[in-house]
Amino acid sequence: MSEAQLSFYYLGVALAIGLLIGVERGWHEREAAEGQRVAGVRTYGLIGLLGGVLALLAEQLGALLFGLAFIGLAGALSAIYVVNQRQGDDDVGITSLVAGLLTFAFGALAATGEVALAAAGGVVTTLLLSYKPLLHGWVSGLEAGELQATLKLLLISVVLLPILPNQGYGPWQALNPYAIWWMVVLIALISFAGYVAIKIAGARRGTVFTGLFGGLASSTAVTLHFSRMCRRKAAAAPMLATGILLACGTMFPRMLLVASVLNPGLFPLLVVPAAVMALAAYAPAAAYWRGSSGDNVDADALLKNPLELRAALGFGLLLALVMLLGKALRHWFGEGGVLALAAASGVADVDAITLSLARMTQDDLALPVAATGIVIAAAVNSLVKGGMASFIGGRRIGLRVGVPLLAAAGAGLLTVWLRAW
Repeated sequence: MSEAQLSFYYLGVALAIGLLIGVERGWHEREAAEGQRVAGVRTYGLIGLLGGVLALLAEQLGALLFGLAFIGLAGALSAIYVVNQRQGDDDVGITSLVAGLLTFAFGALAATGEVALAAAGGVVTTLLLSYKPLLHGWVSGLEAGELQATLKLLLISVVLLPILPNQGYGPWQALNPYAIWWMVVLIALISFAGYVAIKIAGARRGTVFTGLFGGLASSTAVTLHFSRMCRRKAAAAPMLATGILLACGTMFPRMLLVASVLNPGLFPLLVVPAAVMALAAYAPAAAYWRGSSGDNVDADALLKNPLELRAALGFGLLLALVMLLGKALRHWFGEGGVLALAAASGVADVDAITLSLARMTQDDLALPVAATGIVIAAAVNSLVKGGMASFIGGRRIGLRVGVPLLAAAGAGLLTVWLRAW
């Protein structure tokens, strides 16, 4: 493509972006009288084209030309806006004015060769403009506590997490600040996601969504969150137990997937134990779901705090203690105690030991030993979550969760024993 053809292409994209934004603005202001709009479809298209032309000229005449043109356009659009206000226009927003300036900038960006970036910016801008009623509805329905919870979640995840060191400290280098705080963020995120799911979908459906999708990240965090909710609302025990068991059941196929990706040879050794353990969790969850209509549970009774930050911090401290204990056991038993290490690691997490053992099979660890260790870790983790539900949530949810997870742990260990025998 020649330089002239490339310039025509860039200008065509700049014009298309302007027309796209102009169509949305034209439809939004379709009931306004002629002359009462800041700009129409043609004007937005011309603004995009103007940005492209001036960007090409700026390459020859200097960036000062482009800057002056932008200032001139901003002044012209502002003047039109002021005139409309004096004529009694009820719309006091400056959205159309800002959209015009963005159109000019996107046209210039396209002319400099950043076509994909400019087009993406134009599409996103158009979507934001068209979703005004939805966005305003969200903002009007947002409570002060929810806004504060969102800001706290962003603080601990976007601001604090990246600056923490990702290395071990303390005895045996067992304490990793980044890993510990990541679990705090994960628990807080699941707490917030569960709040949103229950508020949007209702108590019954919201717990199912949180259980299934939260289990993909951390079934332990889901167990902690729902157990605390049950302590506040004991009548919700069957419904919350459904969410916990769905999360715990999701852990087993996730474990199978992680191990098999690293070493496909582990799949035939783990598929039966994983399937049996998942069935032991999903079956009672389905029974609780059918037996619980959720009509006797008020969703507002479960929506006390959008962000269980204190609980997340407490669990972070507990995780640090367990990580230190796991390193100590590994130090005392040595590298030969793979199964003991798997049991100790399963107290806190299954993914870490699954990844470790799967990688070790690429060296000299036998596949059956690795598979056995992974199942032991999953069984121990299931027992710990059953105990957590009983201790935090009380007997009503403890029995509903503890018994199925005990059965899942026993079934998994039994399949491993039968295979070895």
